[in-house]
Amino acid sequence: MDLNQNKLKVSVTLLRILIGWHFLFEGVVKLYNPEWTSFGYLATAQGPFKWFFTALVGDATIGWVDTLNIVALMVVGITFILGIFERVGAFVGMGLLALYFFAHPPFPGLTQLNVEGSYWFVNKNLIELVACLVIYQLPTGQYFGLEHLRKNKLTKMQEQ
Repeated sequence: MDLNQNKLKVSVTLLRILIGWHFLFEGVVKLYNPEWTSFGYLATAQGPFKWFFTALVGDATIGWVDTLNIVALMVVGITFILGIFERVGAFVGMGLLALYFFAHPPFPGLTQLNVEGSYWFVNKNLIELVACLVIYQLPTGQYFGLEHLRKNKLTKMQEQ
């Protein structure tokens, strides 16, 4: 195997694990914080999709939205850290990050509320979304993760 390919695999694997840690940590913190809710983030949504995000803050929906957010964060975190079903995790992560991005898009002329910093077009959500796209296209669980262990076990079973 080519040295550059090995470096790429190590780099993408490290990226996968670190992003996984970020997602899992965010999910766990929200899960164990009884005061946390996405209400404030959604209620102050801006940009062309404001109508969609503000519709999610109703009494009948906000509990579901909060729960789905926590579950999605943890799914991405677990799949990325463990290196199994990482394409599913990457797809969920891209969807979640797209929602975060469009709730508070970093467009010129919009006052940035409930976000970290003020950016023009590119923010951390968009960057992490593209990183999830890389992980989707270059899954590394077959080299380092439970997918690798599962693959080796199946190979050994077929050899017997």
